Amino acid sequence: MNRDAPLPAADAVLRLGPPAGACGRAVRVIFARYGLGVAWLPAYATIPGSYWGECEAGLVGTALWVRADTPVHSALHEGCHWVCADDARRAAMHTDAGGSDVEECAVCYLSILLAEHIPGCGRQRLLADMDAWGYSFRLGSARRWFEEDAADAWRWLVRRGLAGDAGAGIARRGA
Repeated sequence: MNRDAPLPAADAVLRLGPPAGACGRAVRVIFARYGLGVAWLPAYATIPGSYWGECEAGLVGTALWVRADTPVHSALHEGCHWVCADDARRAAMHTDAGGSDVEECAVCYLSILLAEHIPGCGRQRLLADMDAWGYSFRLGSARRWFEEDAADAWRWLVRRGLAGDAGAGIARRGA
């Protein structure tokens, strides 16, 4: 995403909504499995550890910082950065998750898989939201990348036990 590009309209992408809402509960459950807590902030509060600013999710230590207007794709993406990081990077996590190019792709891939566990979201909605927000992929869309060009990301996740049969039923290709 281009950091200087304007953000899409508030209704263009799915937002988390209140902490007790379906999306908020699902995100907390997903990341609790990995030891990542979700910290909710009031409307308009500055989000600690947000790489993109505005309403985008932030990472600081073992906390994923969000507000009700945080896009679901942003919470998933930043949370998946934490899931994909090794222990040393997790311990120092603050704003920029770092990692390799293939890990960045794995983060996107895992986000898409985990979207199936969020009511009202799912794979197709997340892919559309990624396109609306300005994620950029070689094939022109998140869906085409996911379906046609993401084998390296899938293999990265499988090697680390985050997808496939070793992924404890959390993320499976084609699920």
